[in-house]
Amino acid sequence: MTKRLVRIPSEERPFLEIFSAGRGCPQTSTGFSRAQIEQIARTVRRTPEVMVKVTGGGTRVGAISAHLAYIGRKGQLEIETDEGERVAGRDAQRALLKDWHLELSAGQYRRPTEREPSARKVKLVHNVVLSMPAPTPPEKVLAAARKFAREKFALQHRYAMVLHTDQRHPHVHLVVKAESELGRRLHIDKQLLREWREDFATMMRERGVAANATPRAMQGQNKRKSQDGIYRAQMRGASTAVRERVTVIAKELALTGTIRDPARRSLLKTRETAFGHWMKTAEVLDAQGEAVLAGEVRHFARHLPPVLTDKERLAAQFIQHLESRRSPAKAGIETTRERAEEFTR
Repeated sequence: MTKRLVRIPSEERPFLEIFSAGRGCPQTSTGFSRAQIEQIARTVRRTPEVMVKVTGGGTRVGAISAHLAYIGRKGQLEIETDEGERVAGRDAQRALLKDWHLELSAGQYRRPTEREPSARKVKLVHNVVLSMPAPTPPEKVLAAARKFAREKFALQHRYAMVLHTDQRHPHVHLVVKAESELGRRLHIDKQLLREWREDFATMMRERGVAANATPRAMQGQNKRKSQDGIYRAQMRGASTAVRERVTVIAKELALTGTIRDPARRSLLKTRETAFGHWMKTAEVLDAQGEAVLAGEVRHFARHLPPVLTDKERLAAQFIQHLESRRSPAKAGIETTRERAEEFTR
C-alpha cells in the first residue's frame, strides 16, 4: 500500500507569517491588512498566548492505553470521544481503542528497506495538548478544543479528549488517530502547528477570551519546550537529564566563574532579525497612519527579554538557588556539587 500524507488546511494563513523563515514585511503600498494589524496589536500588548503542542504518540496499543489511563486519571475523569460519548475506566478505554482498529493501520506493517534495514515504527496516534494561561475559564478552553477537534478531524480521524484543571493553566489532552478512515496519515509539521495555534486562538476569542498566537522568537522568547518525558520528570523532581546539566554547570562555575554557551551566537542573530522585523513593521504602520501602534511596536522591540540560552537560564536559576541557601560555613567546589544535586531533586 502506498503511503500518503494529508494536510488539513487552515482557512487563512497565519497573520504573522511575514515574520517567519526570513520573510520580510510588506513592501507594497497596501501594507498590513486589518487582521494583521489586530494581530500585531495583540502581540505588543502581550495578550495571553495559546499553546498547541504535540507531546508524542504511541507506536503500540499498550502504550496508547496507558496514556488514556493517564489523561483519564485512572478512571476519575471522563474521556470525551469524537462521537460525543463519554468513557471512564480501563475497560471502557480498551473498548474505545478496539473500536479504532489500530491493529489495521497500514503504516505499522512497513517493510524494511535498504536505507532502513530495521523498519522504523510509526505512530498510531498523535498526542496533542491545547492550553491557555490562568485564569482562563476551563469550560471555555474545553468548548474551543471541541470546535478545534471537530473542524480539524471530524469524519476523518478518530479522536478523544479530556479537560485537566489540576494545574494553574487549564488544558485539554487530545488523542488523534494518525491514520484516517480512508487510510491517509496525518503529518504534523511546524507550519501546521503554526496554523493550529492561530486557529485555536481565534476560537478562544470567539468565546470572549483574549488569546493570541505569535512565534516565540517574535515575543523575544527562545526557551525550547522540554521533551514530554523530561518535563514530567522535572515536575516530579526526578529529572536525571536536568541533574546532569546542573552538575556540568556547577563544575564550570567553580572552575571559571562564568558560563559559555556556543548557542548564544545563534540566538543573538535570531534576536537581531526579530528586532529588525519589528522596526520595519513600525515603519509600515507609520505609513498606514497607525502612529500610536507604531510607537507601541518600537517600545515592545526595545524591551524584549534578554537573550539567554537554555544553559545560561539554568545557570541563573542555579546561582539564585545558591544565593538563597548560602552559608558562610559551607563553601568550595564539593558544596557546589552537593547543591547542584539538591537543586535537581
